[in-house]
Amino acid sequence: MSRLKTIAQWVSMLRGWRRAALLLIAGAAAGLAMPPFYVWPLLFVAFPVLVWALEDVAGRRAFATGWLFGLGYFAVCFYWIGIAFLVDAATYLWMMPFMVGALAGGMALYWGLAALATAFIRQHGLARIISLAICLAIAEWLRGHLLTGFPWAAPGLAATGMGSFAQAASLIGMTGLTLFIVLWSALPALWGLASLRRREVIAAILLLALLPALWLWGAYRLSAASGNPATGIKLRIVQPNISQDDKWRADNARAIFDKLKKMSSDPTTPRPGGIGVVSVVIWPESSVSFFIDESEQGLSELADMLHEDTALVMGALRRDGKDHVYNSVLAFDGGANLVAHYDKWRLVPGGEFLPFEEILEPLGFRKVVTVPGSFTSGPGPSNITMPGIEPAGVLVCYEAIFQHDFIAPAERPSWIINVTNDGWFGRSSGPYQHLAQARLRTIEQGLPLARAANTGISAIIDSYGRIEASLDLGSEDVLDGTLPAALAPTVYARTGDWMLAGLSLLLCMAGIAVRQSPKP
Repeated sequence: MSRLKTIAQWVSMLRGWRRAALLLIAGAAAGLAMPPFYVWPLLFVAFPVLVWALEDVAGRRAFATGWLFGLGYFAVCFYWIGIAFLVDAATYLWMMPFMVGALAGGMALYWGLAALATAFIRQHGLARIISLAICLAIAEWLRGHLLTGFPWAAPGLAATGMGSFAQAASLIGMTGLTLFIVLWSALPALWGLASLRRREVIAAILLLALLPALWLWGAYRLSAASGNPATGIKLRIVQPNISQDDKWRADNARAIFDKLKKMSSDPTTPRPGGIGVVSVVIWPESSVSFFIDESEQGLSELADMLHEDTALVMGALRRDGKDHVYNSVLAFDGGANLVAHYDKWRLVPGGEFLPFEEILEPLGFRKVVTVPGSFTSGPGPSNITMPGIEPAGVLVCYEAIFQHDFIAPAERPSWIINVTNDGWFGRSSGPYQHLAQARLRTIEQGLPLARAANTGISAIIDSYGRIEASLDLGSEDVLDGTLPAALAPTVYARTGDWMLAGLSLLLCMAGIAVRQSPKP
């Protein structure tokens, strides 16, 4: 313990570039808890550094402490975004440091404010650690809501690499996971502090005991699951693996369309009858580069491809008149009649629309997706229904990172369709992080998910977040499987982020009780 106190004192006394470097390195180490690395034990090293660095600091210095730690964290979590600017390097490469650096630095502002709030509360010991965990969880909640929201790679995502503990998402959601993971990770800092109350030690041990308790509860939940009941809906998910260099070239439109049709129709070992025995075929986001619902030739060819009892769900561009273009999901019946559509309503800043377009365009900034103007946002979450198929909720691309407001308020769907195109990001950690966040949505809601990704990772995921089947990143293949059954609404599905408010209140009460306890 004396060695730990020496380290804690050394960290708290660091100044200048040495302090900044340590905070950046500690934040970067915490970022390695994210998929696909999942080195989550590093969290128990990184967050104590943040706690010790915040000892006896206030104001701008406290803000800078949290911001530097967050900058290191988000730089590791977001590095893959820069790969998108290499697709058309001649046009976009110069924007890479501005966009990636601004994103990591901007997201770190939330962590700087959380550190500032922690210092303002002026607690010490366990109460300070509780304050930090609550403030960071609230900061992450705000990060998912303010300025369109971007809750990518919240610390709670590390739970997807922690085995059965991830089942706790069905109770407390991703932000609740963030609260507990930060709390538990920071608890070892207590043993580096100069003074420590006996009751603080007991309370810290009790709080830490929640980790194995939830882990065991998750294992019980999974063991109690009655196998994998299926709905009888036979799925075929098409992963064409079309490079981003080729996808939007006009002279490739025919070849890509023919490839998608062939992959959808061909027999496979699991489905020797080909498309004739498939209930729903799913194509990925923006699977074709033309307005297929306006193309008589395209619809005719789809009608020839589809069996009368086979529906097709595809990501595609959709146009409302001539002025509004949507990133949509279209659903066709066996006669290639458009029976439902969903318009993406959470658009990617800088990708599908350019914030402050009037200011940034004259400076040479462009959005990455090359359609005239910006995409138009859809009206909000809604289900799509196909003949003979239960209603499905829809998530287009990065909509899967949001844990709130993606289930249609009036009707709970029976499953989720997630179409995406992660081809922008190559063989980086981005597609793995994206898949992990989709897994959390299934656990939170108790709903199965079918995921079609252009270059991968396509998957069928059950209502417990277990991957039933998947296709490797960068492979060209089809995934045949049967849709798993839905569960009853989970605790989190019924209560939402009120769980975060309740947990924060309980922890505040615990912190107050510990601080008011007499010294031994």
